Amino acid sequence: MRQCRINPSILSADFTNLERELHRIHTADAVHVDVMDNHFVPNLTIGLPVVQSLAKVSNLPLDVHLMISDVDRWGPGYAQAGAASVTFHAEASAAPVKLARDLRAAGAKASMALRPATALEPYLDMLPELDMLLLMTVEPGFGGQAFLDLVLPKIRRARAAIEGTGLPIALQVDGGITAETIIRAAEAGADVFVAGSSVFGTADPAAAVETLRHVAQATAASV
Repeated sequence: MRQCRINPSILSADFTNLERELHRIHTADAVHVDVMDNHFVPNLTIGLPVVQSLAKVSNLPLDVHLMISDVDRWGPGYAQAGAASVTFHAEASAAPVKLARDLRAAGAKASMALRPATALEPYLDMLPELDMLLLMTVEPGFGGQAFLDLVLPKIRRARAAIEGTGLPIALQVDGGITAETIIRAAEAGADVFVAGSSVFGTADPAAAVETLRHVAQATAASV
């Protein structure tokens, strides 16, 4: 049975005290760190120095999501900074196989992300190079967006392809994840869920993480 994991996104956290915010999600499986450069996506968040600082104070693994241009150049630096997993966008990489191998060589798990409208099929042959595949369920760039159900068929196809490899590749979804939409995503085959406002927007983020995980796990067990 698939083991479901919840990786809250600090994009929805209080940036004035990120170390405290990490303690508020101590029940999480990892912390999702969104790096945006205002080129690949129309938003600017944090960069390598902040990730280096987070790595020093976080008891949770860092799941770094690079929404940046020139990711082939910058990606390995985030692995070297202490990220447990580094996700790059297929649309931003000129050499995704080389980048995935560079990330693994630098000590991080390699993950590749696809925008909602990016086709899955051209990238299926490189699944063995990855530890995780991220399917965006919103357009990347901003938190608080509504879940796009049009991605559900892609999630199902990705789950079938991953099972066909026989490899332990995680299938992550990011965007609009709530206690309601996580059911649909888990039914379709996702097993790692990025949640922002539905965690940090609550009075008890740690409890919110546990609730989301319970709902996802129960759903995965029923399909």
